[in-house]
Amino acid sequence: MDFNDIQNAWNNEKTENVVLPDNLEKIQSANMPLDKIRKNLRTELLVQIFVLFVVGLLPFHNEFPSKFVGPYYFIYGIIVAISIYYLAKLFLFYKRLDKVALTTKDSLYETYYDIRLNMQLYKTFTFALAPFLMIYLAVYLFFRTPDSIEILNGNFENGKLVLKVVVFMITILLVGVLTEWWVSFYYGKYAKEIKKVIDELKEEK
Repeated sequence: MDFNDIQNAWNNEKTENVVLPDNLEKIQSANMPLDKIRKNLRTELLVQIFVLFVVGLLPFHNEFPSKFVGPYYFIYGIIVAISIYYLAKLFLFYKRLDKVALTTKDSLYETYYDIRLNMQLYKTFTFALAPFLMIYLAVYLFFRTPDSIEILNGNFENGKLVLKVVVFMITILLVGVLTEWWVSFYYGKYAKEIKKVIDELKEEK
């Protein structure tokens, strides 16, 4: 094979993954927001596990009615099962991020879409827990407040009772709104920084 053959073969090779020094520096600039996401995710995983543990100890409080311990742990068991599933997935996501080396455009793209996917997973996790948390809140209010017994008699005219129903509905809406805000604040703004780097690389093509 002479020099011309070698040159032709070189020119025919795909160069999409060839990273120029300037591009490499730009790609690696995404490491800073990526580090922020790693740190936030690690903190959140530890806090979630701690909160789950504390919630499991609530029936040991002196004021907790003994007749509600069984139903409480039934709901708690479902919450733990859901939490283990999603927290395990988020932990695996954290381990993937911990091993990421942003040296090529492909690695940057893959990392960005992995982040977006797990942001949706986090929202799903919260929405999956929300109904059980609402059930707990409803049962607590029902048995803790004497006038709530009027529900059984079909009396919905009581002002306090109507107010509690409204508060319950607003709480459900707030869970959704706050989840969207939290994910955007804690992870979304850093994902946008990475997306900005991706857009800049596309413009340079």
